[in-house]
Amino acid sequence: MSAPKTAVITGAGSGIGKATALAFLNDGWNVVLTGRRQAMLDEALGEAGADKVRGVAIASDVSDPQSVAALFDQTVKHYGRVDALFNNAGQNAPGVLFEDLPYDKWKAVVDTNLTGTFLCAQAAFRVMKSQTPQGGRIINNGSISAHAPRPDSAPYTASKHGVSGLTRTMSLDGRKYGIACCQVDVGNAMTELAARMSKGVKQADGTVKVEPMIDVKDVARSVLFMANQPPGVNIYHLMVMATNMPYAGRG
Repeated sequence: MSAPKTAVITGAGSGIGKATALAFLNDGWNVVLTGRRQAMLDEALGEAGADKVRGVAIASDVSDPQSVAALFDQTVKHYGRVDALFNNAGQNAPGVLFEDLPYDKWKAVVDTNLTGTFLCAQAAFRVMKSQTPQGGRIINNGSISAHAPRPDSAPYTASKHGVSGLTRTMSLDGRKYGIACCQVDVGNAMTELAARMSKGVKQADGTVKVEPMIDVKDVARSVLFMANQPPGVNIYHLMVMATNMPYAGRG
């Protein structure tokens, strides 16, 4: 019987990250749950029941290079290797007029969504390149906003377009090491970040409309499906969204 594979999941204390961590644990993976708040990570791991024996909760800040380095050092000490990274940690800025957006709000979103994805992917690259057998899989959480923006969403939309470019570059640069890089774009999953959409969100024409939502477990199944592909297979891009959300024809 082969040893369990190991996944690192960022933003694992809530929402999509927690649901995905629980799905991976239930599927037999070792899982490192990481995020900024240790108490939330511990609580999330506790929800795994008997499967929690294959998990560990390690607080980290994905926007801090030293914190990310420590995270991956501890992961290797615990499990010896990294087979998958799900770059999921993210944040948004208040929906204000473009010209009124404070610089610190812009920077906070870009630091987490784009720089955090880069730092974690870079650390994972280094581990996956050096381990035996070589290789692994990195799944970046994009967004519908990586394709089409919403009004008043400059930092989030720009960061997610950046994630798409990063994913494509990583996919190219990872080939020689057997590292498959891919992206899941999620539309209207019921998380703290997106919950306002179920109550009404501004549309391109300025109106406010309620939008249909999907469960985070639906996203988790998609991410697990991507991660469980054979080493020679890469689901390069997967979009999962509410059937009736306004994406096709948005704007």
